[in-house]
Amino acid sequence: MSNPFEERTRDCQHRLQAAGADAAVLFPSPNFLYVTGFHETPSERHFLCVLPAEGDPTVIAPSMYGEQLREGTWIGDVRTWDDDADPLELVEAVAAETELAGGRLLLDDTMWATFSMDLRETLPDATFDLAGEVFEDLRIRKDEAELDALRRAGALADDVSESIRSMGEEAIGLSEAELAREIERRLADAGGDDPSFETIVGSGPNGAMPHHTHGDREIKAGDPVVLDFGAFVDHYPGDQTRTVVFDGDPPEGYETVHETVLDAMNAAIDAVEPGVTAESIDRAARAVIEDAGYGDAFIHRTGHGVGLEVHEPPFIVAGNDRELEPGMVFSVEPGIYLEGEFGVRIEDLVVVTEDGAERLNDSPRTWRPL
Repeated sequence: MSNPFEERTRDCQHRLQAAGADAAVLFPSPNFLYVTGFHETPSERHFLCVLPAEGDPTVIAPSMYGEQLREGTWIGDVRTWDDDADPLELVEAVAAETELAGGRLLLDDTMWATFSMDLRETLPDATFDLAGEVFEDLRIRKDEAELDALRRAGALADDVSESIRSMGEEAIGLSEAELAREIERRLADAGGDDPSFETIVGSGPNGAMPHHTHGDREIKAGDPVVLDFGAFVDHYPGDQTRTVVFDGDPPEGYETVHETVLDAMNAAIDAVEPGVTAESIDRAARAVIEDAGYGDAFIHRTGHGVGLEVHEPPFIVAGNDRELEPGMVFSVEPGIYLEGEFGVRIEDLVVVTEDGAERLNDSPRTWRPL
């Protein structure tokens, strides 16, 4: 069986060559994970992957990671350094062997300044640009391994959404923070890794703030509650939003607002197909909300790409003329926010197919408890 990380590396090398770059230099980041399969958070230690336009990549890492890298990745050239050694000597050696000392090097966009400065001082004859030049187009279309993880993350979010919404009147009296903790507990129990982001439970007027997370406000009967959450599965996040009323009658106008948002989401997803622009999907959702008289209350873009990062290209926003391609994955999440009253947002992730879109979420989109 072919190794997807090696395949991605070879694809990256073709793109490096096409861009006239001699190598990409990565540090612990989504790009590093994408080509090596190794996940690590950045620290003060030099931890680099030198990916030349031709030949095999080299990982330069602290000695404590040597065995993990050799056993857990496909990378054959792993060079380690002890804490009392100078890791930049390894950088110099690798650059000399691969004739990169005077080359055009693309640095990881998220590389800490201290490491990029070290590279500039160690390789003064090289020129430096950003690796996003090749990685954005490389990562924007998901391969089958990525889509499999995203489908499983979507199914997990669906299951937890349904179980939380079945609480009904049991949710009344809980604080937003208490319900958020319960959501995260169920995500973990269902097999999720870390939450994709800080869980959003926005009740009543708090729901009118799109990125309100959760606080000490108690959920009351009749409150619309925005529930936006997900968990990572094999490094890929779930991200789903439903707006529900756990018990009691919703405020005046809520049902119309919810129906409008749902219609906007469906119109946007119906518009998805290869060749249309990202901004046209935003326009499809926005037109429904504007026609209903709530245009000023839709205060954010319609969606964002999802992959190793929860927010990444393509961004579904006015002005983005990027054409959609099969394998792109993004959220569709229109919303209406009435300050001081309530908010409604409904969100599914979708993948662009050869002739339309596949939804990665399928839990009920009604506002009523299940």
